[in-house]
Amino acid sequence: MKSFDLQTNGYAGVDFNGDDLNAESLAIVCAALKEDGVGGVLATIITDDVDVMCRRIERLVRLREKDPEWSEMIRGFHIEGPFLNESLGFIGAHPVVHARVAEVSVADRLLDAAEGLTRIVTLAPERDTGFSVTKHLTEKGVCVAAGHCDPTFEELRGAIDAGLRMFTHLGNGCPMNLNRHDNIIQRVLALREELWISFIPDGAHVPFATLRNYLDLVGIGKIVMVTDAIAAARMGPGDYRFLGRDVRIGSDLVARAPDGSHLIGSTVTMPRIADNLSQELGFSEAEIRKVIVENPRTVIGEAR
Repeated sequence: MKSFDLQTNGYAGVDFNGDDLNAESLAIVCAALKEDGVGGVLATIITDDVDVMCRRIERLVRLREKDPEWSEMIRGFHIEGPFLNESLGFIGAHPVVHARVAEVSVADRLLDAAEGLTRIVTLAPERDTGFSVTKHLTEKGVCVAAGHCDPTFEELRGAIDAGLRMFTHLGNGCPMNLNRHDNIIQRVLALREELWISFIPDGAHVPFATLRNYLDLVGIGKIVMVTDAIAAARMGPGDYRFLGRDVRIGSDLVARAPDGSHLIGSTVTMPRIADNLSQELGFSEAEIRKVIVENPRTVIGEAR
């Protein structure tokens, strides 16, 4: 049962958003993923200056071509940003200075850099005027996901009508404190029959009791579990520094700021996700396979 991860920012000390990525480091990450039973991932490129994002994508396109096993593992790209809601809380760990309104010309620059390998683009529907980028990407066969966003119910409905197919890591990419009734989580759940929904099932990003409530409501038919892993994944407890930020991984294998005040990305791995689903949520092997093998591949048209 080889899992498929739709959202991997890095792994085993290697960051896909780092400017020092080379063949040696890509070999390390691909070997670690293979050892963990992963059959493929979407390398996730996050918000930055568009020139920088394009350069990082282009570099990874070139590197993965050097070895057939690397191309098999790095199946494409999940571009998360830069068309995100810049408001505090919704922007999450993305650099707010580079968040911007969606534009077709900018989207095309990112797609061109990826040379046809873009599988998912996460954006904020309320930052996509007339849903023009959503329509454009959908026409090009890219799965458009909402995330790091706060669209009204009507805006989310309009985005779905324009081609939006997925919501990225529900319960995250939003402020800790929300209106108790009218909030992005409730809006997505109200439209759950029309969206794929991904979750980070590490018990830290979404408590297991809360995740159980979501799963009971949504069902597993259109749910995808993702790691959203950063380079600290698989590194074990200790103090590290990634992309200029200090990270402390505790005995619970969760990455936090050194003072413990907030999370700094996910360090969950696919084997741990499988264990969590089994032990914390009572999933059967068939249900685990559904959400980490079958559904992710279906989302990007690789069902097998």
